[in-house]
Amino acid sequence: MNDKRRIRVSKFLSKHLRHDPEAIGLTLDAGGWTAVDALLDGCRRAGLTITHEDLIEVVRTNSKQRFAFDETGTRIRANQGHSVEIDLQLQPAEPPAVLFHGTADRFLTAILSDGLKKMDRHHVHLSADEATAVTVGTRHGRAVVLTVDAAGMARAGHLFYVSENGVWLTDQVPRPFLYLPEGPTA
Repeated sequence: MNDKRRIRVSKFLSKHLRHDPEAIGLTLDAGGWTAVDALLDGCRRAGLTITHEDLIEVVRTNSKQRFAFDETGTRIRANQGHSVEIDLQLQPAEPPAVLFHGTADRFLTAILSDGLKKMDRHHVHLSADEATAVTVGTRHGRAVVLTVDAAGMARAGHLFYVSENGVWLTDQVPRPFLYLPEGPTA
């Protein structure tokens, strides 16, 4: 499979496993899982034929590890980023002292005013390393990386989770816990 097709398939899977499963006739269970066969049938009905081998390759080679098979290999889900109601069944985890959030500079004023909010998703997404945050922020425009005082948030009672692919998740990041590279935003 060439890179162009791999990207097309990955974006298609992201859309339908995270945001719009009904559009291709899928039903996600409470944990966000769906049968691989149902996914392949739904893709075909929507005009994107994907073989089982194609699906395995996309899951295996996705640089962000957005998708996972269950232990039997018969079910698949997106690891995080859902706007549809699901429960990833993640357990709270102790975060590192700092985490990072990459965003586009055009969102900075609102973030510095209101903090980070999950918006239409289940959680705010954070990275353990600055390089990943830069990559995420660049997808939306000129990147700005915010540092999150995750240890301070945890001490204040905020819960953190970590998805299978290493993305840190939390319900919100209040403004006092956000820092620009040169220091606190307050």
